[in-house]
Amino acid sequence: MKFYQQSFGYDDPWSIVTLAFFLRYPNPYASHVISCDVVSRSVTPTGSLLTTRLILKRGAMPRWFPKGIISRAETWVVEESEVDPVGRTVKCKTRNLDHVKVMQVEETVVFRSAPGGKTLQLTEARIGSGFGWGLTRRIEAHGLNRFKANVQRSREGVSLILELLRQSRLRPMTLGGAEDATLSVRLPAPPIPTVHQTSTETDTNEQRECPTLKAQNSWSRLKTWLHPPRSD
Repeated sequence: MKFYQQSFGYDDPWSIVTLAFFLRYPNPYASHVISCDVVSRSVTPTGSLLTTRLILKRGAMPRWFPKGIISRAETWVVEESEVDPVGRTVKCKTRNLDHVKVMQVEETVVFRSAPGGKTLQLTEARIGSGFGWGLTRRIEAHGLNRFKANVQRSREGVSLILELLRQSRLRPMTLGGAEDATLSVRLPAPPIPTVHQTSTETDTNEQRECPTLKAQNSWSRLKTWLHPPRSD
């Protein structure tokens, strides 16, 4: 069994970060996500919102994995979340529903409101395999490395949506053209801070851009990804 834990903070308020988290699909950093559907949604007597979503993801088996064991490199993932608007926390648990003997990945993500109008994200994961054949440790190590890479891409996806939400201060966020279905988000004007990373993993320092220019670039990247230019 492999264990993973990471924490980092956003300068954005809790309400905006959690909104970006639930709107993170689709985005260019999650091209392996095929579909995401709400299975159930309810409100508890205390006012918490409970949501269950079913997510289909596409993966790839390593070259050293025995052939013919898994017929398709796709897996169903169940995501169960609880949003507590009073305590200003979000707790989200995910786990894969198939291929569990080969590898089971259980992830817990918690968002908490932090002092100064910031948001803290805590991520924990357990990765285990019961495959045997002398490959258990190798499968778990491979799963851990993949999970670390996916955590980074997930953070980039959330950051992209955050930039689009900031941009919506100036105009509605619309996905697609006039002939396409559109999604418009109108929000009160939030501050435009940058993400403050305090990850327990070593992160590479990136050159920061002007927030407005960064939002415009993100908007262009997302539209290009959703609607690639046609090749004649």
